[in-house]
Amino acid sequence: MDFLTSNCVMANLSFPDQIFKSLLFAPGNKGAILSKLPRSSPDASIIDLEDSVPTDEKENAREITKAIIPELNEEAKKMGLFVRVNALETAHFAEDLSSVISDALTGIIVPKISSKEEANRVSKSLSDFGFENLPIMAGLETVSGLVNALEIAKHPQVKWCYFGAEDYVADLGGVRRTDNREVLLARSQISQATRLGGIHAIDMVVSDFKDEKRFIEEATEARSLGFTGKLCIHPDQVSLANKAFQPTEEELEWAQEVVKEFEKAIGRGEASIAIGSEMIDEPIYKRAQTTIKMSQR
Repeated sequence: MDFLTSNCVMANLSFPDQIFKSLLFAPGNKGAILSKLPRSSPDASIIDLEDSVPTDEKENAREITKAIIPELNEEAKKMGLFVRVNALETAHFAEDLSSVISDALTGIIVPKISSKEEANRVSKSLSDFGFENLPIMAGLETVSGLVNALEIAKHPQVKWCYFGAEDYVADLGGVRRTDNREVLLARSQISQATRLGGIHAIDMVVSDFKDEKRFIEEATEARSLGFTGKLCIHPDQVSLANKAFQPTEEELEWAQEVVKEFEKAIGRGEASIAIGSEMIDEPIYKRAQTTIKMSQR
């Protein structure tokens, strides 16, 4: 195998297969809502123990979550299932892990990870509970988290990163805008960091769940920035996210042709080819591979 072929094979294997276009939150203390999570067919469901659960309901949320995980896992075997625990520095973090961690989970979501050191501490905590291989979705929602996004994304146990715009802007001391100009740099930093880390980036929530226009615009922009999915806080947002991140038939046909012809070229020892009037080289080949993966979820 020559260097070019080896490079392309590695690129194909570097990104995890679990791409989630839509990830739907529900509060961990609301059992009736949690049981309905699979109904809207999200790519992944998230039981939230953090922001949506008041302090005096944390223990109740843990009990409900522990009880409902087997039910959700049985009802929706094709659906990713995560629990978002409270942040590492809170008194709730260790209790969350001891109560709800399970082999039935696709992964654990840890908000406000701000450094490689914090990612290491989360990893060690999981190992202490016997879950050293459980994938982590890291919340990047502080200024330090954005500054250290690359080292967090390169942590071997971190497989996804999501952007929390509200917490980030609050930490920044900024002001939220309807056009999202204040978070464009942050979103770009996350998409670049996750790309270099070989993992997936999940975009921020739209808090007004009735504003479909904004959701579609944000999701479309996120996809153009390199994000592969979006957080949802209402079932109605799920179908919007799934559609926004699904490649069109034309995009898929283009990607399949690029992959087919470029891999033939690799076999001939060529590093670039022309398809029609477009020159195809390895970066475009990688983009085509990602498009095909997105269409398969």
